[in-house]
Amino acid sequence: METLKYTVISTISQYEAYCNSLEQLIFSNTNNNKHINDEIALLTLLIEKWDADHAPLMDLDPVELLHSLMQSHQLKSKDLAIILGISKGYVSDILRYKKGLSKMVIRKLAAYFKVSHEAFNRPYEITVSENKQVANA
Repeated sequence: METLKYTVISTISQYEAYCNSLEQLIFSNTNNNKHINDEIALLTLLIEKWDADHAPLMDLDPVELLHSLMQSHQLKSKDLAIILGISKGYVSDILRYKKGLSKMVIRKLAAYFKVSHEAFNRPYEITVSENKQVANA
């Protein structure tokens, strides 16, 4: 019995592998090959199904989403600081709602986690400490 090349995505590692395969197929399909176009369409459907079922991105604010993605990718704050090229303190402030996400951080997060920029580029409440509120009074 022949094994299927692609199956319904059931794990995050399979999802990431399919995303990488899709990217490679898109860039290698310079001759507009029908077989490759069909493979691209199938992978796109499988990835979109996974996204719809497992990534209700707009249900979470950007910081909640970041916490969720860090957990699913088994990342710690220090790992995220390295990935983003920012300080651990800045990562900590983001994760505790003390600072917002910069455009650069949003771009890097979207690229690393393979999600749309819109997932991180949405308004959310920043916590302002009481001392900061009166500092400029």
